[in-house]
Formats: sequence, C-alpha cells, structure tokens
Amino acid sequence: MNTYRRSLIAAAGAATLTPFMRSWGAEQNFPARESKLVLSNFVNGYMHPGAGWRGFSDRVMGGISNADLQAAAVDGKNCIRLTGNVTRESNGGFIQMAMYFGRSYDELDGSGYKGIELLVYGNNEDYNLHVRTSDCGWYDQSYRTTFFAEPRWQRMRFPWESFTGNSIDEPLDNARLQRIAILGWMREFQADVALAEIALYS
Repeated sequence: MNTYRRSLIAAAGAATLTPFMRSWGAEQNFPARESKLVLSNFVNGYMHPGAGWRGFSDRVMGGISNADLQAAAVDGKNCIRLTGNVTRESNGGFIQMAMYFGRSYDELDGSGYKGIELLVYGNNEDYNLHVRTSDCGWYDQSYRTTFFAEPRWQRMRFPWESFTGNSIDEPLDNARLQRIAILGWMREFQADVALAEIALYS
C-alpha cells in the first residue's frame, strides 16, 4: 500500500473524535418486504460486526475546519450528529463522519445490493456521500454523490450508478467496500447533519 496513504490514515486516526463502535436520494416510501443489510442503526443500537464510526476534519491535512461528532437525540430519534464550521481557508474544506468495516482496510461485499440507504436529518444544506473501495489508494480517490438534507427525518436512497469517481478511472467495485462517509464539503458553511440509520438496499 502507498506509504503516503498509510501515513494519512494514521494521522486521521490520531485526530479522530470519539469513535462510535456500537437529487438521487429523494424521499420515498419503500416496500417493507424489500430486504436490506443494516450497517448501523442508532435507534435500536445495532452495529454491523467489526464496523465503527470516526469523525474528523481537514485539520489532518492542515486545514482549520472544526468537527464534532456525538451521540444525540434529534426530533425523537437516537442518532449520531456531525456539526462544525466548514471553511476553505488554509487549503481545507471538509468535515466528515466515516464508517469503517474493520481494521487493516477490511472489506464489505455489497455486490448483492443496489445501493446505499440513509435515514438523515439536516439543516437545509447540501452534503456529500463518499464511498471508498480497495481500488482507492491516494487520499482524494473516492466515489461521490451529493444530497440535500432538510430539517426533518428523510429516508434517501443512492444507487451505485449515482456515484462518480474522483481521481480514479476504475468503476466502483461494490464487492470491495472499505468506507462510507457523510461530509460537509468544500464551501463555507455551518454543517449540522444527523444519521439514524445506514443500510445497503436490494
């Protein structure tokens, strides 16, 4: 593995907040019979075995954005809530909460599913959803899409084909997922986004 990537991940790990171990996404009514793989549900306290959450900001790369990731209750639901000031100053511009599937770049096979489902609550701002796979070596390589989070709980779906590769030519290999992250991204604003559940849907 690329030495630079290892050093960046190590730096990010050292700077993370308290880990939590335990447009395309318009809200719809999804049939209850549809199966899905729940990865994290803060309403009932479920976490996919071996998975965990970390929160960090562009400070791991010299930026000055502020991030805070905490367990919370928002509008009657238990969740994790990412808040902070996002700024492009000092060559920065992001804060994020990221779900990992284990240590040592463990992978999750999502090939039997159509995409990612979120139950989110926001503050009338755009947020990014980023996916990293084992093909992503350089720190800025990922597959990305954007969604608008209203100040109400919304269940949103993002099919794999809605993600666009950044600095990577390989198509998204959903059999080799390593990280899924929600970000306040690359503009000046106050981020406040909560997540009650994340799943893969079929």
